[in-house]
Amino acid sequence: MSLSHVQRGSRPHVVVVGGGFGGLAAVRTLRKADVDVTLIDRHTYNTFQPLLYQVATASLNPGDITWFLRAVRSDQDNVRYLKGTVLSMDHDARTLRLDGGQQVSYDYLVIAAGVTTNYFGVKGAEEYSMPLYKRSQALAVRDRFFANLEDAAVNGQDRDLRIVVVGGGATGVETAGAFAELRNKDMATTYPELDRKRTHITLVEQAPFVLAPFAPKLRDYAKKSLEKRDVDLRLNTGVKEVRDDGVVVGDDEFLPAGIVIWATGVTAHPVVKDWGVPQGRGGRIMIDDHLRVQGLSRVFAVGDIGVEDGDRALPQLAQPALQGGKYVAKVIRADLKGQEHKPFKYGDKGTMATIGRSSAVADIAHGPRLTGFLAWVIWIAIHILTLLGNRNRLNTLINLTVKYLTKSTNAIVGETPPVALRRREPGPAITGGEAGELDEPARERDGGEGGPAAADDLHPDHEGERISEGGEGDADVRVPDPQLDLGADAEGSRTGASTGHS
Repeated sequence: MSLSHVQRGSRPHVVVVGGGFGGLAAVRTLRKADVDVTLIDRHTYNTFQPLLYQVATASLNPGDITWFLRAVRSDQDNVRYLKGTVLSMDHDARTLRLDGGQQVSYDYLVIAAGVTTNYFGVKGAEEYSMPLYKRSQALAVRDRFFANLEDAAVNGQDRDLRIVVVGGGATGVETAGAFAELRNKDMATTYPELDRKRTHITLVEQAPFVLAPFAPKLRDYAKKSLEKRDVDLRLNTGVKEVRDDGVVVGDDEFLPAGIVIWATGVTAHPVVKDWGVPQGRGGRIMIDDHLRVQGLSRVFAVGDIGVEDGDRALPQLAQPALQGGKYVAKVIRADLKGQEHKPFKYGDKGTMATIGRSSAVADIAHGPRLTGFLAWVIWIAIHILTLLGNRNRLNTLINLTVKYLTKSTNAIVGETPPVALRRREPGPAITGGEAGELDEPARERDGGEGGPAAADDLHPDHEGERISEGGEGDADVRVPDPQLDLGADAEGSRTGASTGHS
């Protein structure tokens, strides 16, 4: 069957744009409905975003948290998957135009395309910081981290090393805590050449506290847990500029860093402006109390991409998207029968965040506020159960069990580029990791033997790691220079691509 034009057939055609939590929830709720469903996504896989940071910090395989979207047909024969990016929408003709040239007609449209990183106009943020919103971005952070450590291990640690995490929400706190534990518990064994006390994890947050949506008691616990892990907290501190070698914060203080992770703020994808829908705060799509796009009777928006009147948006969590997707499918089924459906009401189940081993916070709706080991166990259980596919659940359970309940230092790493030994000023021979002054690279770095790996080499099917059926990472991510040091006066730069839980 040709897919140059996917048109309406004898049954109503429901098109779902986005295979995330909300999109898949809508698709699955329509399983027994008398409709044809087309699921459109630019990736062939669903990514479980709440655990992306575990990939970035070498605790999980990327395949553990991704799920092949075409597998949805295993128990649902009224759905088809179509790979592509929606470039424009014509709601009068009820058609979508995709980047591959396809035209798709719809009777009902569900937009569940998610959001992307908001850099808030901070100078250099998009160019030099590394977001954590896609699988390929998590791999880029992980590979950059270990490439820099390998370079420091060979050439010596003559300066402090630093990772800066911007944003004190759940993603920022979890990422900073995971990197701190990797440094505290693993590096003494795996990188004896490096000085743990000269490796810093800095969390920068503009508010006077971390985890803003949580109760004050839980915020305080998270702050103390981070400090216990020697995370350098910079609260009440804004970021003014991101450079290739660090960030400028507060009163023009410069924090040298080789890796800057941007874990704050979301906005709609730029292409949404061409979709013919009303946009509110952050470019998100304006919806009514039935999650219907304002002014369009058969078009809905669910998850992070939707915002209500008064710019009121639901929490950027999995539950609002899951509940919204199911609700919209029920609205469509009711409409097909000529019935009305009551307005959407979000059932808040609470929210959680983990700081590290045996340390988490859980703000359970209509229940207790938990901290410590019990909250951590609940966090692990819920995240594993929410994963798609039994294989992913089992693999994640095994990997997290090995990480947290044993003394294993076997990080899940990928390919790192060759390390070029830099020439040093005449002096004593280097022994035991002692370093002299650095000079020019001993070999040319513009390719050839001893030069950096090609960009594509940073994201192959890494030996020893399982990649999901979804294939390679995002092709549109520009890979950082692998020779960039973690140190303050490193050479090279990175050009970025597109946190929070959604």
